Amino acid sequence: MNDSQDKKDSGLNPAQEAVLKQLGSSRDERPVFSEDLGYHIRGALETAVEPYLSALPPNEEIFFAKHELGQIHGCQSKYLADRDNEFEWAVNIARGSVVHKAVELAMNWRKEIEPSVLIDEALARYEQDSGSLGYWLQGCSEVERAELRSESLDAFSKYLECWPPLRPAWRPVSESRLRAELCDRRFILSGRADLTLGTAEGFRAGKVIIDLKTGGFAPLHVEDLRFYALIETLRIGVPPRLLATYYLDSAQLSPEEVTEDLLMATVARVVDAVEKFVSLIYEEKEPKNVAGPQCRWCSLSESCATGQSYLEEGI
Repeated sequence: MNDSQDKKDSGLNPAQEAVLKQLGSSRDERPVFSEDLGYHIRGALETAVEPYLSALPPNEEIFFAKHELGQIHGCQSKYLADRDNEFEWAVNIARGSVVHKAVELAMNWRKEIEPSVLIDEALARYEQDSGSLGYWLQGCSEVERAELRSESLDAFSKYLECWPPLRPAWRPVSESRLRAELCDRRFILSGRADLTLGTAEGFRAGKVIIDLKTGGFAPLHVEDLRFYALIETLRIGVPPRLLATYYLDSAQLSPEEVTEDLLMATVARVVDAVEKFVSLIYEEKEPKNVAGPQCRWCSLSESCATGQSYLEEGI
């Protein structure tokens, strides 16, 4: 049987076939990293960060997730304002959590997958939860809940349309938590990958870390995944072999291979963020204003000349 007929018989549509082609690899194609790479990366990061930790009061630590890292390198005034404001859930924020929960359920669902059923199950799980999202769902308006269900169903349906069914042999994990503790736990890096596939085999890289996104490309998406690659390397001593952002609205995959140079560049970005964080929080340096799409929902926009100029230009 020819390749064309094989594809017709696979039951996969062209978008699903494209995902398989871009993410798949044979064992021999996967890179083998040096045995001391993890130690080298950890040593470089701890050596560079250690001098800044002396500014911290006793028993305090620096905790970076991708959100903090992105904000520190972006608009620092917004970052400081957000630190002072209590986090609030909203439809556009909760949507990602609901969709990721539906993806997790779909991996182990023994019945026919109906998108609306899994979204309702995901919502029900969170509503029964004692976490902050559960409290928000219990108190949100019927309109907000309807909007959340509609937007989550749209994104999850696109995922099912565009992604091949995840086979157990691929070792799929949804909402995979990543954490690295450095400098005697005074510096902590944390993340949560939307989806991971595969695993390392000795020092041969095998894992793929994937972020699922609605909307279009943003440079920060690339940096977020590189940050996850760094944490993964610090965790187990072997980097992932591939990073990929998947844009559900356009059914486009944006992959990037992981190299030692990529990891060292990410170390430099993290160290730079630590320096900026310490100068802002402990040395009270004047924050830097950076205009961008975030100005549309920034609490400082009305009093910020930089933000107002951006919004008036209608970019």
